[in-house]
Amino acid sequence: MGRWALDVAFVWKAVLSLGLVLLYYCFSIGITFYNKWLTKSFHFPLFMTMLHLAVIFLFSALSRALVQCSSHRARVVLSWTDYLRRVAPTALATALDVGLSNWSFLYITVSLYTMTKSSAVLFILIFSLIFKLEELRAALVLVVLLIAGGLFMFTYKSTQFNMEGFALVLGASFIGGIRWTLTQMLLQKAELGLQNPIDTMFHLQPLMFLGLFPLFAIFEGLHLSTSEKIFRFQDTGPLLWVLGSLFLGGILAFGLGFSEFLLVSRTSSLTLSIAGIFKEVCTLLLAAHLLGDQISLLNWLGFALCLSGISLHVALKALHSKGDGPKPMKGLGSTPDLELLLRSSQPEEDDNGEEEKEYFVAQG
Repeated sequence: MGRWALDVAFVWKAVLSLGLVLLYYCFSIGITFYNKWLTKSFHFPLFMTMLHLAVIFLFSALSRALVQCSSHRARVVLSWTDYLRRVAPTALATALDVGLSNWSFLYITVSLYTMTKSSAVLFILIFSLIFKLEELRAALVLVVLLIAGGLFMFTYKSTQFNMEGFALVLGASFIGGIRWTLTQMLLQKAELGLQNPIDTMFHLQPLMFLGLFPLFAIFEGLHLSTSEKIFRFQDTGPLLWVLGSLFLGGILAFGLGFSEFLLVSRTSSLTLSIAGIFKEVCTLLLAAHLLGDQISLLNWLGFALCLSGISLHVALKALHSKGDGPKPMKGLGSTPDLELLLRSSQPEEDDNGEEEKEYFVAQG
């Protein structure tokens, strides 16, 4: 009887983990293809990003309100001094990372975007060494060389290579290294109380919106104001379709954050990192079959080389975590899009067990 109960519990945990991974894949892969699909007909990626930020902020505020009503405890609200001095740099870097990434979809394929964006871990490692969040080791040098070599092989003689789009997404990856280093430093300041991702998203979005607005005003403001898609519309039908499509992207972005936290809370950060590696493979396969992205054998070998570097970093992180025990790791994770949730889940479990319950109440 006891063995049967253990088998049932194991099967249930495996099914739950698989379901959470699939949910994460739906949001993560879905928002990538959504961005590419929408930018084909709506050529204002910065405005799209700003609207997504507004939707995320609204959902974050609603989640905080639901948590506060259910727990009868006030959520953290930073002072203006802490908000501008400590949160603003992270928000600005995050805004540029997301904005440039979405901007690049106007010029490059999903496969080139996926591969180049995966190189962000290279910049994360570099900046973590600069800020002394990581110690220089031979294994880290090998990781950097594998990822850099893989990126070169993937872009070498690519038939669908676009220099402008590649520069945008590579710039986003570079800024992403700064972004996630600052994010780690921000979340490690326990006195700020931003370990919960809902509180972090709530505080980041307004400054991200303001940080992205000057770029929007310079590059898209005039064109958007004279476009018939928004302000000079002739029919309400196409306008409602555009606004609905933009709102859908905000839901996907917010759902991605939730699905990541659900996965890492119910399983582990290692599961999330490994799932992220296979997600890149799934994205490339779907891009090749659904969008017709042309990927040569040399490009596939470069992608495999880059994935081997990321996998090595994940393995090193797992060994480091096992050797240090349950303490939060000092190093940054492997997939930059996941780092916010990887960093925020551990303190919640250690410091206050009720916080995780509150978070799931907010998710419904």
